[in-house]
Amino acid sequence: MRTRLQRLVLAGIATASTLLPVVAVGSATPPAPAAGAHGALGKDFLWGVAASGFQSEGYPADSNWLRYIQANPDWDRYEDSVDFRSRYPNDIALAAGLGVKVFRIGIEWARVQPTAAAWNEEGFRFYDSVIQAILDAGMKPMLTLDHWVYPGWAADRGGWNNPGMVQDWLANMRTVVDRYAALNPVWVTINEPVAYIMHEVRQNGTDAPAMLDLVAMAHNEIYDYIHRVQPGAQVTSNVGYVAGAEAEVNGPLMDRIGERLDFIGVDYYFGYEPPNSNAVSHRPDGSVPAPAGMWDLPVRPEGIYFALQHYSRKFPDKPLWIVENGMPTEGGKPRADGYTRSDHLRDTVYWLQRAKIDGMNIIGYNYWSLTDNYEWSSYTPRFGLYTVDVTTDPNLTRTPTDAVDSYRGIVTSGGVPSWYTPVRHPVSDCNLVDPPASCESPVTVP
Repeated sequence: MRTRLQRLVLAGIATASTLLPVVAVGSATPPAPAAGAHGALGKDFLWGVAASGFQSEGYPADSNWLRYIQANPDWDRYEDSVDFRSRYPNDIALAAGLGVKVFRIGIEWARVQPTAAAWNEEGFRFYDSVIQAILDAGMKPMLTLDHWVYPGWAADRGGWNNPGMVQDWLANMRTVVDRYAALNPVWVTINEPVAYIMHEVRQNGTDAPAMLDLVAMAHNEIYDYIHRVQPGAQVTSNVGYVAGAEAEVNGPLMDRIGERLDFIGVDYYFGYEPPNSNAVSHRPDGSVPAPAGMWDLPVRPEGIYFALQHYSRKFPDKPLWIVENGMPTEGGKPRADGYTRSDHLRDTVYWLQRAKIDGMNIIGYNYWSLTDNYEWSSYTPRFGLYTVDVTTDPNLTRTPTDAVDSYRGIVTSGGVPSWYTPVRHPVSDCNLVDPPASCESPVTVP
């Protein structure tokens, strides 16, 4: 079961004061605005972009993930990632230029509490400035409390193998909530908890069932605390959706935390990977090394419809928000099938609109990610609207992909036009999307 779970989880994974240069590149013409201005998703739909702390900030504090990189010499060295720490004014301006309403970041525990005995005011001032810049740009901050990274001193105590981890975790997270609750952010407590668990199993020998209990406890405790400090807050813990096995992979987590979710946050990337798939190279135990070959995993944008359908049925009274969605490419190479980032984005939005029209209460969508970043061992997988070549470009130039103009057009018009037909048409064999749901209740174009 554990080997099967690891494979499935990884198939579903997936985090200064002047503007820096951006190189213009050719891009596809964005779709024309639909008549009626706001499209099927409505004028209040929350378009956004996402990033995480460790993956993009650079200048890391001692943490579990810095140690994992040091312990794996075949991984890319972290360096300073894409240096969001000093370039955040530029990156926030790029996001604002898209017209989006939400900017998701992480508040790194290792940066704000570098020792067990004290918090780091300088670390907090950095996040003060980032959050204020997001607000000044007219966007709402979505703050992630835990995106898989904890301080070195917590690692020394055993990480999530330590039964006292929850109390250590809560002490920091309550401090973060106290500092920022008045700004009325949206909160993500723990990013993709099941994927988090699998990384900790591999890198730290963590007991998976025990960690599941602890992260569920941590989420439930901080959820209650946030609502005491910030009445009316919107709080979630986003799940990394696994096509064909969502109930198996994330079901036990959602059974533990479902009552304490104000909306269902879903990260959707890939279609179903059959057990004997040769899309990626498997280890002898059947698990998938990440992220090598991530760009070869099956991209089926229509699957996002079934991810939303799954949770609209499981939690019919809760709104839905795609907290992460995007498409990996291998370094700077185009995809072998010719499918572009812009194609994928427009096709995905088409299926969001279909879900909305069919009665699913979807309220927001975040593109992962604004820029390329460190994908948990490598800079090769590229997800960014703006690409950044960490390994060869010392200037870390933000170069727009074809999806930048497309996303700007989508946000302006509230979606793709009613006449839009997906590039990926006809849709995939239902057995390769999200079985059994994709075969029991298939959708067609149009």
